[in-house]
Amino acid sequence: MAKRRQTTQAAQTTPTQKPIVEISEDEQWRLIEQTGVLRKISDIQNPGDSEITDDVEPLPLADEIFNAVVYIIPSTFFLIMMDILIHQQYAKKPTAGEVAGRLVTNFPILSIFVFYTTRHKANPRMQLALFILSLGVGPRMIWLINRGSWLVNMRQCPQFATIWLYTVVQLKLNWAVLALVMIGTWAWFTEMKLVL
Repeated sequence: MAKRRQTTQAAQTTPTQKPIVEISEDEQWRLIEQTGVLRKISDIQNPGDSEITDDVEPLPLADEIFNAVVYIIPSTFFLIMMDILIHQQYAKKPTAGEVAGRLVTNFPILSIFVFYTTRHKANPRMQLALFILSLGVGPRMIWLINRGSWLVNMRQCPQFATIWLYTVVQLKLNWAVLALVMIGTWAWFTEMKLVL
């Protein structure tokens, strides 16, 4: 107890040291205003009062095109791969001209579809539309593989597989999982095979 009193008395009697550099009060306020320290502190303490709004600015067209191209290129390669694989499955060898011809007809439609769905991906209505599209395309492709003729499969399955994969990629995780679970449940109840 006595030690505590001595240390508190010693702390009270120590002389205060003068700062190394003397800065006037006006100069101190000017430095504080220029650095914006007070604004940063008030933004941290009151994040609701900041001037940041929830409205998202639309991206410039060049950025939207770039974002679409990031999805268009892999989707196009996936479409080509599925087209080649379905032909190989039925022991047909597509020529480069046949693949190019199908690509010429499918690429513009796929590009427009990807551009607009990428542009409005955050919109809840677009998420719902992609969810419904996924629920329509997935079972149709599974049904075609199990019950469709080989000619219909070669014509339709590559496009359905590409659209189905793209919709699942663009959906938010909870919507994508729900769509896949619903399609898996449908396939299980109808006894459709997913592997041939």
